[in-house]
Amino acid sequence: MSALIEVLPLSFAFVFGMLVRQIGLPPLVGFLAAGFALNAYGPGLGLPDEAGPVLEHVAHMGVLLLLFTVGLKLKLKSLLQPVVLGGALLHFVFTTGVFALGILALTQLDRQTALLLGVALAFSSTVLAAKVLESKRELRAFHGRVAIGILIIQDLIALAVLSLAGGHTPSPWALGVFALPLLKPLLYWLMDVAGHEELLVLMGVILALALGGLGFELVGLSPELGALLMGVLLAEHPRAQELSQALWGLKEILLIGFFLQIGMAGLPDAEALTFALVMAVILPLKGLVFFFLLILFRLRARNAFLGALSLTCYSEFGLIVAAGVLEEWLVPLAITVAVSFVVAAPLNRLAHPLFDRLETFLRRFESHTKHPDEQPVSLGRSDLLIMGMGRTGSAAYDFLAERKARVVGLDADPNKVSKHQKAGRRVVYADAEDIGFWHAIDISRIRAVILAMPEMEGKVMAARQLRRLGFGGPIVANTLYDDEAEILREAGADETYLTMTGAGIGLAEKTWEAFHPGKA
Repeated sequence: MSALIEVLPLSFAFVFGMLVRQIGLPPLVGFLAAGFALNAYGPGLGLPDEAGPVLEHVAHMGVLLLLFTVGLKLKLKSLLQPVVLGGALLHFVFTTGVFALGILALTQLDRQTALLLGVALAFSSTVLAAKVLESKRELRAFHGRVAIGILIIQDLIALAVLSLAGGHTPSPWALGVFALPLLKPLLYWLMDVAGHEELLVLMGVILALALGGLGFELVGLSPELGALLMGVLLAEHPRAQELSQALWGLKEILLIGFFLQIGMAGLPDAEALTFALVMAVILPLKGLVFFFLLILFRLRARNAFLGALSLTCYSEFGLIVAAGVLEEWLVPLAITVAVSFVVAAPLNRLAHPLFDRLETFLRRFESHTKHPDEQPVSLGRSDLLIMGMGRTGSAAYDFLAERKARVVGLDADPNKVSKHQKAGRRVVYADAEDIGFWHAIDISRIRAVILAMPEMEGKVMAARQLRRLGFGGPIVANTLYDDEAEILREAGADETYLTMTGAGIGLAEKTWEAFHPGKA
């Protein structure tokens, strides 16, 4: 097989990804453009015909690994929330009806085709939303969990549509899916013995591609659903996060194939371009419906806005529906999905600044009843505050608590907060990037703050807001890089702790103590 199958797609992806990054767009927009460029110029450069099927296979593996890692961070009970079930179902019914009626009014298509197109356009992209939320480390934030939950419900609806419209029904063996929880002890044991390196990665790949992907496909179910459920089965394991991180690089490379594949689905004609542009103009309707539905379920304006924005795009599942029952619409829908990605990706990157600008207007729509994502307005009698209760924040909390300090921790992951509370730590749910939190919080008793959140933007915003509120005590932040340390100091941090440097100092201190007991 020609080496051009690997060289040309990867080279095009790299060049276009670099180009769009220079103008402030995420690389995935460049990958989409690279796919169209390969479609137009690849054959002239010697790209073999079999490149398409190879990319399709790579893309499929990337999607399965992505959904597997999403499952590793998902709790099943989050799907049973009224906002998730109600939001997904009401949005699907409303948008399907609006799109179908609009297509019927503007075209000469029959009702069944218009309805199926409406269904295909009603879904939002699981891949884009998961990738955007993951890149901002918001998969575990309240709005991230709501968005992913809605997407999973949508994917289940898509599977039902494909089965009904395509005339396919699952095998009787599909009932075995309900016995999957019985595998948890075996899977947990495998996680424990797999170690921390290549065997752990290999185990994750086999679970996602073989047991989840191929296994579900053999019994007539979606391989995407299978990969997701395999991740969900392991989500409670203490090393689930380690497995997710171990798969990160492999998943990112394979997902490039997904975005290239969309661009290579076909070159558009004038009608396809017109259809895509009209759908792009209508795209904000999806976001508006999601926003008001989330407000209806009593979310605060910020989480409703961020969740809705992450869902404001068309879905790759629309292409799967088209491939199964609307083959003649595959290229127009591919262009539509690609255009929606180009619009949605940069908007999601600017989601927090956009909300800051629109906050006063959007908060007018909030319910006056208690919100399920309510945040604290008081930190009690605590005088030390830790923002971000991951491994770093937890270690700092325990160190201070052992010295009888009155310490409180904040974290944006409700599941993590619950675990800390069960362990006896005083930790409450709060999102440091929520400007509403800073408007309501009382920090009058706080004497010192540790910023231990994983994302740089959150630490910078927290430092600035603390100084804006008149906080005069020390602010200490951890970071990985010298240039980030300078930014944090400019934002108001007094001290910055370089994580890897600190780890080295800690090792040296332990070594010194071992050689010179009593002289540390």
